Amino acid sequence: MTIGDITSKKERKSRRSKHVVYEKAPLLPKHQDEAAGYDEFNGASFTGAVFNLSTTIVGAGIMALPATMKVLGLILGIAMIVFMAFLTDASIEFLLRFSRAGKTNSYGGLMGDAFGKYGRIFLQICVLVNNIGVLIVYMIIIGDVLSGTSSSGVHHAGVLEGWFGEHWWNGRSIILLITTLGIFAPLACFKRIDSLRFTSALSVALAVVFLVITVGIAIIKLISGTIIMPRLLPDVTDLTSFWKLFTVVPVLVTAYICHYNVHSIDNELEDPTQIRPVVRTALGLCSSVYIMISFFGFLLFGDGTLDDVLANFDTDLGIPYSSLLNDAVRVSYVAHLMLVFPIVFYPLRLNMDGLLFPSARPLVLSNTRFACITVGLITVIFLGANFIPSIWDAFQFTGATAAVCLGFIFPAAVTLRDHHFIATKKDTILALLMIVLAVFSNVIAIYSDAYALFKKNSGHME
Repeated sequence: MTIGDITSKKERKSRRSKHVVYEKAPLLPKHQDEAAGYDEFNGASFTGAVFNLSTTIVGAGIMALPATMKVLGLILGIAMIVFMAFLTDASIEFLLRFSRAGKTNSYGGLMGDAFGKYGRIFLQICVLVNNIGVLIVYMIIIGDVLSGTSSSGVHHAGVLEGWFGEHWWNGRSIILLITTLGIFAPLACFKRIDSLRFTSALSVALAVVFLVITVGIAIIKLISGTIIMPRLLPDVTDLTSFWKLFTVVPVLVTAYICHYNVHSIDNELEDPTQIRPVVRTALGLCSSVYIMISFFGFLLFGDGTLDDVLANFDTDLGIPYSSLLNDAVRVSYVAHLMLVFPIVFYPLRLNMDGLLFPSARPLVLSNTRFACITVGLITVIFLGANFIPSIWDAFQFTGATAAVCLGFIFPAAVTLRDHHFIATKKDTILALLMIVLAVFSNVIAIYSDAYALFKKNSGHME
C-alpha cells in the first residue's frame, strides 16, 4: 500500500496552502496560515528536500564506517550497509503511512496517536538524548581537528596549530566559542528547515570532497603497490570475537538515523507525494557514499584503521603532498560537520519546545520562546563539548539506546499497535523482525562495550 493511496486528492492539494488542525501534533504549526506572517513560502523543492535529508543522514557516523569493515570484513560490511539502508527505508515508510492514516504531521504526533501522551513524551526524550549527544560529538571533533587533542595521552596537533603554531586564540575553548557564535548560532536561527537547503547542498559536497580525496589516495597507493588487500570476511576465532561483530550495529544504526527530520521535510514539500522519492533518493545517495568511504578507507589503512578514520590522516601517507592532502581531508570534514549542525539542531529545538510547552502556540510564532530555547540548547552543547573528554564510548551507547529507538523500535511499535487497522501481514512480520534485531544486537553491543571498558579499566588498575 503506497502513501499516495491513503491521502485523498483533495487533502493532498490543500496541504500546500493549509494544514489540517492536528491536536495530537503539538510540535509544529497547526495552521500554515498562522506561520505565514513571518515570510512568503510556497513549499520546498524536491532537490532541497533531498539535500536536507541527506545532510541529516551523513554526519559523524561516516568516520566510524571504515572501522566497521575492520570488524566485519569487506563483503559482510558492505552487505550490512545495504541491508541497513533497506531497513531504514521500510521504517520511514511505516512512519509516513501511519502518520497519513492518523492525520498527524510530526513524529511526536504519531507516537501520541498510537500510545497517548506518554508515547509522545518518550519519543521527545529520545530525540533530546540522541541529538544533544550527536551535536556534542560534532563539536568535540571540530575542536580535536582544529585545535588538537591530548585525550589519548598523546598530543595530536590540530590543523590551526600545525599552520600557525600554538597560540591562545587557536586553543580549543576559543575555537569552539568562535565556531558557536560565528557559525552555529546564526544557522540555528532559521525558522524553516528549507532555509538550510543551500548549506545542506554544500555539506553533501564537502562529504563528497572527503570521499574523492580518500579514493584518490587509495588508488595512487594501489598503483604503487603499497596497499595490502584487506580482509573480505570477519576474523572469528573465539566467542569473544563473535560477540564483537555486534558492536558495529550501533554505529550502523547511528549512520542512518534521520527519522526525526522526515516529518519536518514532508510538511514543507511543495508536492507532498514526493516524500517517498525524496527518502529513497537520499538513502541511495548516502549509501553510495558510505560504501565507497568504507571500502577505500579500509583499503587505505587496513587493520590499522582507527575508530575515527580521521585520526589516520595525521600521519605521513607515503605519497607526494601528503601533508596538504591530510589538511584538505580534515578541513573539508570539519566544514561538513559545521553545516550538519543546524539540520540536527532543528528537530532538537522543536522537541524540546514540545516537551516543555506542549499546549503553547507554535514555536515559530513566539520569538521569545524560540530565542530562549535556542540559546539554552546551544549553551548546553557548548559546555558538554568543553567538559566531556572522550566521544566514542558515549557515541556507541547513544547509538545502542536512543538512536535505535528512533530508527527502528518506535516505527515498528506503531506498526504493531496498528491503531487504524492498515498494517498488512508483511508489515507485522517486518516490524517484529526490526524489534528483535534491534533489541538483540544492541543488548549484545552494550554488553560487549561495557565488558571491554571494564577490562580496560581493570588493566589500568593493575
